Amino acid sequence: MDTIASLFSFITTPVSWVIVQFHSVYGKIFGPDTGWAWGLSIVSLVILIRICLIPLFVKQIKATRAMQTLQPEMKKIQERYKSDKQRQSEEMMKLYKESGTNPLSSCLPILAQSPFFFALYHVLNGIATGKEIGVIDGPLLESARKAHIVGAPLAAKFTDSADKVASLGATLTDVRVVTAVMIVLMSASQFFTQRQLMTKNVDTTVKTPFMQQQKMLMYVFPVMFAVFGINFPVGVLVYWLTTNVWTMGQQMFVIRRNPTPGSKAQAAFLERLQKQVTHHKKVRGRGNTNVIKAIVAKGRDRNEFERKFINGLTKSGLAAQADGTVVESESAVLTETEDGSPASGGPRRQQPKRQSKAKRQSGAVQAGAGEAGATKATEPSDAKPSLEKTAAEPEDDSPKTKQAGGNKQGTPPGSGQRSRAKSGQRKGQQRPKHPSSKK
Repeated sequence: MDTIASLFSFITTPVSWVIVQFHSVYGKIFGPDTGWAWGLSIVSLVILIRICLIPLFVKQIKATRAMQTLQPEMKKIQERYKSDKQRQSEEMMKLYKESGTNPLSSCLPILAQSPFFFALYHVLNGIATGKEIGVIDGPLLESARKAHIVGAPLAAKFTDSADKVASLGATLTDVRVVTAVMIVLMSASQFFTQRQLMTKNVDTTVKTPFMQQQKMLMYVFPVMFAVFGINFPVGVLVYWLTTNVWTMGQQMFVIRRNPTPGSKAQAAFLERLQKQVTHHKKVRGRGNTNVIKAIVAKGRDRNEFERKFINGLTKSGLAAQADGTVVESESAVLTETEDGSPASGGPRRQQPKRQSKAKRQSGAVQAGAGEAGATKATEPSDAKPSLEKTAAEPEDDSPKTKQAGGNKQGTPPGSGQRSRAKSGQRKGQQRPKHPSSKK
C-alpha cells in the first residue's frame, strides 16, 4: 500500500494544505486539538472534492444511460460474432463511435477521486507514524496525533496492536468499536445507494446483462468495504463514509429530478409533475419544461408512463406543446391519442354491426310480407273474394311449378317459393294489373 500511496505523493502537499486551512477555521470554534476540528476538516475536504467532480458525475449519468440503451445491440453483436473475438471487439468499438458513448465515462468520478483518497491515506499514515508530510509538521503533527473521534485517534486502525493504540492515547476496545461501527455504516450506505439505483432508476422494460452486473455489484461493494475497511485509519474511514453519504444523497436527488426513462422513478416523477401542472395550469421550472418538451418530441415512441402523463393532462383540459408549455384546451383537436397521433375534432361515428346472411334473408322475407299486407289493405272494400282459392291450393303439375326434384334442370328444389317470398307476392289468384302498367 505504501508503494501505491507513494505514486500519488505529488498530491499529498495540496491535500495536506487544504486540511490545514479547514483546521484553522474549525480550530477557532472547537479547539485546535479536538477531533471535531480535524474530523470536520476531512469532511470539508470530501465536500470540496465532490463539488469539483459534479461535471464528471453528470457525464457518468449520461454514459450509464447510454450504455443501458446500447445493451440490446451489444448483446446481438456478441451472439453474432461469439466465435470471432477480434471482429466482436471491432463491432463494439464501431457501435461506441456511432452512438458517441464511452464505457470509461461511467468510471470517471471514481478514477478522478482515487488520487485524493490515496493522498489522504498517505497523510494520515504519516500522522500515525509521527512523520512530517506536506505542510503538516511540528505543532500541527502533534495536534493531529492527539485528536480523537469518539475515543479513537484519527491515525488508528482496527488491526493495530494494543501498544500502538496506547501510544496514541487510546484503548484497543474504543478503536475497534468505533472502526467497526464506521465500517458497517460505510457498507450499509454503499448497499443502499446501489439498491435504490437498481430498484427505482432502471428501465424495467429492458432486461440486459448490464442489470445483472449492477445487481452483482450491489452485494460485492459492501463486502469489499468491510474487508478493506479494517486496514484503513479512522481518518480515512471518515473520508470514505462521507463520500458514500454524499453519493447516496446526490443520487437520490438525481433519481427524483432526472430519472431514467421507463423506470419506477420516472413514473413517480411524472405523477408529481402532472399534479403540479394541473393545479397551477402551467409548467414551473426550466427543468420541467425540458422534460415535457422531450416527451412531446418523442411522439409514438413514448413509453407507458409518458403516455399516461399526456393523457392525464388531456383529461384535465390541458394540452402539452412542442416548446414544453401547456395550454388550456376545451376541444379535442389539440389533444393527442395514446400512440402520439392527433385525435379527431369530434366524437367518433359508431359503425353499424354487420348482420349475418341468415338475418339479412329473414329481414327481406319480413319486408316482403309487410309490402303484401300493405297492398291488401289498399284494396277496395267491395272487391269480391276469389272463388277459385280453396283451403288446400292444388299443386300445378306443369314443369314450371313442379318442386319434387326441381322444376328445371339445375334449379334446386324450393327455389321458386323462395323467389316468390322475396318478391312479396301472395299465393293464389293475383290481382289484375292496371292497363297503364307496362307489360
